[in-house]
This record gives sequence, C-alpha cells and structure tokens, in this order.
Amino acid sequence: MATVHGTDIDVPTPDGIADAYLTHPDDGAPHPAVLLYMDAFGLRPHLKKMADRIAAAGYTVLVPNLFYRAGRAPLFGLPDFIDPAERPNLFEEITPFLFALTPELAMRDAEAYLSWLAASPLTTDGPAGVTGYCMGGNIALRTAGTHPTRVAAAACFHGGRLANDAPDSPHLLAGNITAELYFGHADQDGGNPAEQIDHLEKTLSAAGVRHSGGIYPGAQHGFTQADTAAYDAEADKRHWEDLLALFARTL
Repeated sequence: MATVHGTDIDVPTPDGIADAYLTHPDDGAPHPAVLLYMDAFGLRPHLKKMADRIAAAGYTVLVPNLFYRAGRAPLFGLPDFIDPAERPNLFEEITPFLFALTPELAMRDAEAYLSWLAASPLTTDGPAGVTGYCMGGNIALRTAGTHPTRVAAAACFHGGRLANDAPDSPHLLAGNITAELYFGHADQDGGNPAEQIDHLEKTLSAAGVRHSGGIYPGAQHGFTQADTAAYDAEADKRHWEDLLALFARTL
C-alpha cells in the first residue's frame, strides 16, 4: 500500500464552493479518480481515514461536504464516538440538511465533482469510481444513472431508499447505467427493507446492468462507520475487500 498525501481543498460548483478532502498516493503520479460520498454525519476524521485507505490502494480520492450550501464542515457537533443515545438529538440537527439536498442539487454537484476530478493532474484519463455510504449510497447510484459516461464503477453500502415508490427513486435510472455496480446491504436496516432490495435487483437485471453484492448478515445500518455504535468489524472487512476488488477490475 502506498503512502498518501491528504489535504483540505475547495471545489467550485454552480451554487458556490464545496469544501472537500482530497487524498492520493504521495508519488506525484496521476491515478484513477474516486468520488466518495459521505453518510449523514458528514465530512469528518473517520471519512478522511476511509479515503486515505482507498488512496493507499492507488487512487486519487475526493470527499466533498455535501451540505456545503449550509456552511463548511463541521456543521454540527459530533462526539468522537456516536452511540444510539445521541442519535435522536443529532438527527434533529442533521435532518434539515438532508431534506435541503434534493436529487437535482445533488446531481448538479456531482457534475462539478466529477469535472474537477477529470481536470486534475492527479487523475488519469477515463471515468471515475464512486462509493457512497448511507445517504451517500443513494447518491452514488443516482450519479451512475445521471452521468453514465463519467462513472465506470459505483458502490453503495448500507444505502437507503434505493428502490422506493417516489417518482425520482434512483433505481428508475437503471436504463442509463453503464457502470458496474456493487451493493452491500445491511440485513438489520429498516430503511432498506427486503422488498426494496428485491425490487432493485429485478430492475437492474431487467436493464442489463452489471451488478453484484448482497446482504451482509447481522450488519446494522452504518456498519462501515467505525466512529459509531453500528460498526461491524467483520462486515466492514468484507466491505473493503469487495470495494477494492470492484475498483481493481473497473478502474
């Protein structure tokens, strides 16, 4: 694994400036681009560590603050370790930011993030990889369907509302997707019920989308996030193996 260099940067978007974290192998060479979408707890030290781990495998990784319209991260106070007792109060603060980030705004931002990566001397030519967690998993799937020529691979871990009844559900973009997809579903996740997982699978298969993954037994929503009580070491280990394998064969 390579040593990496990470730094806080600003990315221009049509609606302002998104603060972000950029990390890449510390060798001065260009590497395939990866866009990492945060979970609802936002851009924080744990996500930077996750990005560094991907970068150490040979990628240039961008982690934007998706809530930048409301201000620079951190927008709310997070404890070093998030336990269940703290979640209700935290989500009182977070929920307005979640609702403000509409699919239209998220995809306008996605274009800006992917364009910034494509123009960077730290990235190689060609489409990017995308990975997302929690709300970021939904946005990763939507990005693959909205910007098909820009995305070669997209992964979604403990995502929610991937195949819901709304007219803008991300699964409805399946016919546009050219990327290879990977899904790591938590089987203890009320926000991603079995019927939605089944509907997603059938929709992707009918559209001829290359996809793999499945349900991680015993895992809770948020199982990759080591700074929360939902963390599951075994499921997270599988997540890293499957994510890096996806990028290795597509990027």
